Amino acid sequence: MKEHHAKSHAEKKPHAELAGEPKAPPAGTAPARDAAAELAALKDRLLRLQADFDNFRKRALRERGELSQRAIEELVTALLPVVDHFRLGLKTAGEHGADPAMTDGFTLVYQQLMAALTKHGLAEIEAEGKPFDPHLHHAVTHVPSDAHPADTVLTQTGAGYRLGDRLLRAAQVVVSSGPPASDEEPAAEPPPANGPSPGDEL
Repeated sequence: MKEHHAKSHAEKKPHAELAGEPKAPPAGTAPARDAAAELAALKDRLLRLQADFDNFRKRALRERGELSQRAIEELVTALLPVVDHFRLGLKTAGEHGADPAMTDGFTLVYQQLMAALTKHGLAEIEAEGKPFDPHLHHAVTHVPSDAHPADTVLTQTGAGYRLGDRLLRAAQVVVSSGPPASDEEPAAEPPPANGPSPGDEL
């Protein structure tokens, strides 16, 4: 009877081990190496996905900024003729003695418009008295000047503007060509008094 009980206990022992949790394979075995390789591949894939998402986020922010800047540039460029007419109208009103109250009102509106444009990066190009810069100035004509060296802006006939680092419109300028040339040509030296004349044969 005891032998039957011991035999039954020995037969049930493997079933008990099978019913329990599976044991992890020993380190260094093939399943362990496969699991480590799969974990490393998943980590690498996660890092790549994070890098791709970060690049996408930066590209989206850059493109959004470029679109916003382009929209501001188009709007400001469309308003430049309005600014020109405002300035011309105020100048004409001052020259013809317009009602000061009306002139002051339009001047205030003009200042508000320029303040709004300046807030978004618009800057007028100051050219008069400065060296001529073909990247910023458009030479309408060149005139001689005793007071200014060549390639110096004498007067500014049209306003130029920049938006940040970008040129929207070059300033129209009159440029000095330097001192005027003398009208008198130097007189030729007379031949020696006792020497042969140019047509005489030796």
